[in-house]
Amino acid sequence: MKRACPYCGKIHSRDYQCEKKAEAFKSRGGKEDLFRWSYDWKQKREYIMRRDKYLCVACLNNLKGTTRKLNNEDLSVHHIQPLKTNWDLRLDDENLITLCRFHHEMAENGTISAETLKEILLKHPPGG
Repeated sequence: MKRACPYCGKIHSRDYQCEKKAEAFKSRGGKEDLFRWSYDWKQKREYIMRRDKYLCVACLNNLKGTTRKLNNEDLSVHHIQPLKTNWDLRLDDENLITLCRFHHEMAENGTISAETLKEILLKHPPGG
């Protein structure tokens, strides 16, 4: 059976590996982006948010910029040690923390250090 290839637009048999596929994934950011769409990540992300009671852990700990302690808006799960440099920690509970958009951006640009986030998880484990 043949199908239209989403990468090059040509018609190939289902088992054909299009050379354009690898190029497409490289331009999208590679394995990190693929991982973010994986079932494993979706499951882990939901687990971490549940663990953190669907609240920004930085806001709970009154980090810089906190406007309200119980913030459950615009949440995401942040990799304390980035995927690009610490791939093996991608699903490690101690490397994941729920943050609001504001604190996530601060963590991404280094305004909130990885050490600070690790300390928060060690001193005040979420769910505890």
